[in-house]
Amino acid sequence: MLKEKMLAALNEQINAEQYSALLYLSMSANLNDMGLPGFANWMYVQYQEELSHANKFYNYVVERGGKVQLKAIEQVPTKWEGVIDIYKATLEHEQKVTDLINSLVDVAIEERDHATQSFLRWFVDEQVEEEANVTEILDTLKLINGQGNGIFMLDREMRSRTFVDTTAAQ
Repeated sequence: MLKEKMLAALNEQINAEQYSALLYLSMSANLNDMGLPGFANWMYVQYQEELSHANKFYNYVVERGGKVQLKAIEQVPTKWEGVIDIYKATLEHEQKVTDLINSLVDVAIEERDHATQSFLRWFVDEQVEEEANVTEILDTLKLINGQGNGIFMLDREMRSRTFVDTTAAQ
């Protein structure tokens, strides 16, 4: 059984993951409008991944006998200046999510909730990967100034990303 403070924090994280999903879906739409279907695909896969994260938290709360309490999701941004701005915003958002996950771990430690600490390790590792992936893309975008033949080639590369639900095996 989850303690009240841990349950409240996990419910907040479900909401945060759903917000992340909608943010990335909005970015995908914006990238499609920019004529960058590969980048749009990358963000759409990110959207799917964030939904799977929200579901992983949801299922964990249910499995531990907690009550899931969904809230309204804040309006996500819908416009960015360009692809570099989108990936800068993505990196900032992933850093914020990392802080949220770290705060959850802190609550689990404080509450002496060893099961939740174990559950959260996957997310701690996932955030390292998320930040590294976005940083790599952003660094490449900066090298090509987000334009020209380089952006065309990178956009084609981004088309190959497919969604794999890594939470299912966990």
